[in-house]
Amino acid sequence: SNFFSSLQPPEKEGGLPRQVGNKTECGLLGFVLDLKQDYEPVRSLIPEEKLYKVYTFNSVRKSMSTVIKMPDGSFRMYSKGASEIVLKKCSRILNAAGEPRVFRPRDRDEMVKKVIEPMACDGLRTICVAFRDFPSSPEPDWDNENDILSDLTCICVVGIEDPVRPEVPEAIRKCQRAGITVRMVTGDNINTARAIAIKCGIIHPGEDFLCLEGKEFNRRIRNEKGEIEQERIDKIWPKLRVLARSSPTDKHTLVKGIIDSTQVEQRQVVAVTGDGTNDGPALKKADVGFAMGIAGTDVAKEASDIVLTDDNFTSIVKAVMWGRNVYDSISKFLQFQLTVNIVAVIVAFTGACITQDSPLKAVQMLWVNLIMDTFASLALATEPPTEALLLRKPYGRNKPLISRTMMKNILGHAVYQLTLIFTLLFVGEKMFKIDSGRNAPLHSPPSEHYTIIFNTFVMMQLFNEINARKIHGERNVFDGIFRNPIFCTIVLGTFAIQIVIVQFGGKPFSCSPLQLDQWMWCVFIGLGELVWGQVIATIPTSRLKFLKEAGRLTEKEEVPEEELNEDVEEIDHAERELRRGQILWFRGLNRIQTQIRVVKAFRSSLYEGLEKPESRTSIHNFMTHPEFRIEDSQPHIPLIDDTDLEEDPALKKNSSPPSSLNKNNSAIDSGINLTTDTSKSATSSSPGSPIHSLETSL
Repeated sequence: SNFFSSLQPPEKEGGLPRQVGNKTECGLLGFVLDLKQDYEPVRSLIPEEKLYKVYTFNSVRKSMSTVIKMPDGSFRMYSKGASEIVLKKCSRILNAAGEPRVFRPRDRDEMVKKVIEPMACDGLRTICVAFRDFPSSPEPDWDNENDILSDLTCICVVGIEDPVRPEVPEAIRKCQRAGITVRMVTGDNINTARAIAIKCGIIHPGEDFLCLEGKEFNRRIRNEKGEIEQERIDKIWPKLRVLARSSPTDKHTLVKGIIDSTQVEQRQVVAVTGDGTNDGPALKKADVGFAMGIAGTDVAKEASDIVLTDDNFTSIVKAVMWGRNVYDSISKFLQFQLTVNIVAVIVAFTGACITQDSPLKAVQMLWVNLIMDTFASLALATEPPTEALLLRKPYGRNKPLISRTMMKNILGHAVYQLTLIFTLLFVGEKMFKIDSGRNAPLHSPPSEHYTIIFNTFVMMQLFNEINARKIHGERNVFDGIFRNPIFCTIVLGTFAIQIVIVQFGGKPFSCSPLQLDQWMWCVFIGLGELVWGQVIATIPTSRLKFLKEAGRLTEKEEVPEEELNEDVEEIDHAERELRRGQILWFRGLNRIQTQIRVVKAFRSSLYEGLEKPESRTSIHNFMTHPEFRIEDSQPHIPLIDDTDLEEDPALKKNSSPPSSLNKNNSAIDSGINLTTDTSKSATSSSPGSPIHSLETSL
């Protein structure tokens, strides 16, 4: 196990031990403790720097191995990994007495049926632990991985449960109810993946769904030449729910296939979760990338759009709720503002044309503008998200901001307000038995007539603000209004300020104080907005064929291919997409290149005129002695892993062979070669010097 993986005392007395590091390794270490053994003395006896060779885990080998040197000079390798893969490399197995016996293919098949499959069907992740002894001479060729990882002796197969959090099934059910299809892409065994998917509620018995392994998935989506065909992907992805034993390439292929699919009318919006470095291209390709804040690598976080700080699926549901809430808040504000704009502009313009004087004065319009913009945006945009947002299907990518229902509300309320404002403008003085404000002299004092028009206009906007809280034709506009104290405060505060402006505004606001009965009529007409809103909600939107949507997203203009590839070597579209995901590698390696240059310049000035030490007694001095050179050339093949080389002979021909067989080498994967120049003699630093620690950390 990685030496960083360990079990710490529980935070609360009587609780479970805290797991630090890889959860699978922590599960194995916990099993050791349950057997009344301790792993710390073993780590003290063989510290990490004494490990002779380490084959790290990756998605290709699906196992990891560690080689140590025994006291007699021989070597022993310990391996652990996916049970069915490691068992194929075992030729012996330890019996109950701890003695090795022959392990034939027939025995392996029996173990798979009687041990591994029952564990996997219970949702357990099965891990095989094995070892192999090597003689001291001749020393094995450690770079020949296929020969090294063979002829193993199986110690045991363990089953590890990765328990489903109790809140996850409910969160997935909410996603499904909201029109979101949840798919699981994992490296686990197909039986384990299916069992976990059933526990989570991703799949249900009796439904028509697909659970595939990575090999079967690739076989179905590729033609005879090994090329991926979109038509083949379109036959699979609608029913695919679980993809097991998958590689990072499979994840990227699935994401790209769903996004590029033309099988459904609307382009699918894809969100991807990931925590590993290899998930970078898929996270980058997806419309929304979710990275894990605790278990995620820096590369995954850089490639993602949202980081889940608690690594919990329920946070994705919250993100969906907040996303829909923000969209609805914008629509609510637009519905309210456009209504006010239409009415204010028509009243000001038409009134000025007919009566030679606008019914709404300049300062009054500024106050209306303050209500319309600042206060309304605060009130309507601060609505907290509710579970009701998850009861409807998601909007499409090109869904207009202003729907036909909203357009019906805007025009309907504008008609009501304009009718009453113009009625008050032309016959209001007769209704209230007051002097007319029309055709008044230029510097005459403010009239009650125009003050009533202004006050009624503001009252209608205040009550229409309550109507604007609902944009999907709901009848109960007061639902949840008290959960938003900001909204209530703004509405009541605006009403209070309006009273002050009308009663005490005087000439600056062109207002004349009103009587109580006049105030009651203004409020009554404003309340009519709520009643009129119910009338509008009764009219079915489908009957109003003349209504149009507005705010639709326009497609981006296609840039000619010649302009994109001007002075650049022409590359395949899929290759370009992968290159975007790999650009993070280039940034990191360019930074390392700069740091190494700084170190070399600093070292040369530090040791100028001094005798160069030649000692290489420690591994640290050996590591600081070679001079590393990064050849930053134009990458031709941004590979995720080397399975792409087998798929496309043309790509294989253009690629340069890696200088190391280590498939985890990020420099090789990104198309930048890291070479060691041993011909130049470089100064090495002593282990205690600052330059030594700086270079070692690099």
